[in-house]
Amino acid sequence: MQRKLVHILFLLIISMNANAQQAVARKDLLAVTFDSRAVDNVQAKEITMGAAQRAPLHRHPCPVVGYITEGTLIYQIQGQPAQTLNKGDAFYEPAETEIARFDNASASAPLKFIVFYLSTGEQPLIEILTKASNK
Repeated sequence: MQRKLVHILFLLIISMNANAQQAVARKDLLAVTFDSRAVDNVQAKEITMGAAQRAPLHRHPCPVVGYITEGTLIYQIQGQPAQTLNKGDAFYEPAETEIARFDNASASAPLKFIVFYLSTGEQPLIEILTKASNK
């Protein structure tokens, strides 16, 4: 009888462990509302920036959503305060919006992130700007 009880408890523990492993956890990272926009193409890219590397002033013709996988980013939309984003943080670059800063904050480690370009048709993914525009 005692042996049968131990066997039943053992099966119960295995069953509970299997159910626990099947649980799905979700963590909110970013919520963005787009204007009325068609998207028929999504390109996902992993990008690595070297230590202290900075992107020039730029904009994208489509919305861009990203996720930091390694390092620290200093991110600034033109006219807004700069933000420091770390591994695990998400960001959003609105379409046709100037990005004043997109800099690797570390002088010694790379910055790595995944971006999703939400575009329509074939178009360049980035436009490098020489100075701020009035758009």
